[in-house]
Amino acid sequence: GRLSVRDIARQVEAEGASRVVVVSDEPEKYRGHDQDFPVGTSFHHRRELDRVQRELRETPGVTVLIYDQTCAAEKRRRRKRGEFPDPDRRVFINTRVCEGCGDCARVSNCLSVLPVETEFGRKRKIDQSSCNKDYSCVEGFCPSFVSVQGVRLRKAVGASFDPARLKEAALALPLPTPWQWTGPFDLLVAGMGGTGVVTLGALVTMAAFLEGKHASVLDFMGFSQKGGAVLSHVRLADRKEWLNQARIDTQQADAILACDLVVGASTEALQTASKKRTQIITSTYQAPTPAVLQDPDAQIHAEALLAKMRFAVREDAFATCDGHALSTRFLGDAIGANMVMLGFAWQKGLVPVSEAALHRAIELNGVAVEMNRQAIAIGRLAAAHPAALTTLLGDAALPAAPADARAELDADIALRVTELTAYQNAAWAARYESAVKRVRAAESAAGSADFVLTRAVAFNLHKLMAYKDEYEVARLFCAPEFLASLAAQFEGEARLSFHLAPPLLGLKDSEGRPRKLRFGPWMLGAMRLLARCKGLRGSWFDPFGHSAERKRERALIAEYESLIDTLLARYETAKLPALLELAGLPEHIRGFGHIKAQSLDAAARRREELLARLDAPAAVAPEVLERAAA
Repeated sequence: GRLSVRDIARQVEAEGASRVVVVSDEPEKYRGHDQDFPVGTSFHHRRELDRVQRELRETPGVTVLIYDQTCAAEKRRRRKRGEFPDPDRRVFINTRVCEGCGDCARVSNCLSVLPVETEFGRKRKIDQSSCNKDYSCVEGFCPSFVSVQGVRLRKAVGASFDPARLKEAALALPLPTPWQWTGPFDLLVAGMGGTGVVTLGALVTMAAFLEGKHASVLDFMGFSQKGGAVLSHVRLADRKEWLNQARIDTQQADAILACDLVVGASTEALQTASKKRTQIITSTYQAPTPAVLQDPDAQIHAEALLAKMRFAVREDAFATCDGHALSTRFLGDAIGANMVMLGFAWQKGLVPVSEAALHRAIELNGVAVEMNRQAIAIGRLAAAHPAALTTLLGDAALPAAPADARAELDADIALRVTELTAYQNAAWAARYESAVKRVRAAESAAGSADFVLTRAVAFNLHKLMAYKDEYEVARLFCAPEFLASLAAQFEGEARLSFHLAPPLLGLKDSEGRPRKLRFGPWMLGAMRLLARCKGLRGSWFDPFGHSAERKRERALIAEYESLIDTLLARYETAKLPALLELAGLPEHIRGFGHIKAQSLDAAARRREELLARLDAPAAVAPEVLERAAA
């Protein structure tokens, strides 16, 4: 039978453990039950896990740590069945307050804390559709987190289009060339766990069975592998004896359907590819990897991954489709992305089952039947007649005309001038604008056409001048844009709670980090009052301005303005990469409190390295030295 935490504790005690420790997300449930556990058993909150592990490391003898928390995947399953509590609380990130430092992702190790690109740089957001309501992300040292109660998640709505016209457009498409059965058809589906890769493989297999074919499916995945690599080996055949094994052998895949760019380009997937035989259909959507979730500077090198897949097959055997974008645009949710990819592959003739059988398999699955049918049709149109998708959307499909580079730069600068005026006053904004104009004039005089240094200075000087002190955090929470972003995701009467660590209280947790407290809706009123006091910023009467952090932030502005003079004095094309990196250093200064202090120290060290390299004499080629010596 199932062992309880108490049973495990008693068992390891009987086997000689000198100490037992229980760590849980709900340690309070053990209060009053100490007598059920071995003598000396201690109970701790999960936020103390690191300290407890270090303590046990130094304890002589055999020690046992029991971690008690329901698996995230199991929580989702039980909640769908109504067998697990579903708290009336969601967590939301104010992206304007967020610094994009990633401390929340590191603390929670949660796959629902996603990076999001904004006009002010990379920030973080909560993917509400996948959020497991674990709430550990709020422990990240950042004031941008808000708890929202009394609301429902607003149902995503896709673009307005006529489903009947979508069906008609799909019916008008030519059918793919029938597959000539001279042997088994091997289809490898590659994607991320939790997105329906296994379901997709099962649907294709069921469709094959429904029309009298033989099929096998073998899924490679980890337990609770949400966000991890999943490979589904689907083998179809006209004759049973052709299916001698379930796994697709090396260089034997007829098609690879890469629903995820990173997994599709993995060695495990591409080892089944052959230039003579294989065709690849891949998504171009860049789903964040664990590295991107943890590291704010990490990038997915999409072009390199696409090139790797393209090299594995013939040039005419490679096609791409952004199923994520199409699903989100038409259906209002990315959950249909893999079905869009399946429809694309089917239209290309790489899923040798009939459309009727595929639709019947979707019906038998019984989940979001109409949406999945529409996703298949969207994928088919994307493969054979993408213009029809544009027609379906009408005026909503028309993309914005690409802005002229100079006009775009003007707009970026104007936006930041407006923001700095709201941040402090017109004089503060004029100081910023004057510095940016100097750089732009110098680049123009040097004949620069792209103004890359001006862009870097415009972005980074604004970041330094709009440092997020108490007044600015309050202003950004009171801004209409914040309340509008809440209304866009939730419906109902929202009750807000704020997770803050006021420095004046000086509270610390067991790890020595500043401890955050939860403040109720009244805090929004206090923030409105605080935001009006921004005129005190930097003056002798500023109660927050005398801290070491605030003094350092103000000093950084003067340092950067001095750095601008250095950049302009050394401006030349050969030195531009180093100049750009110097100008872009503030972009890597992120976070609040001790998190920001660490990034400041790292940026200062890098600044000295770059300045030293800039001052170093140009390297002389060895052959030149040899000629001079001769």
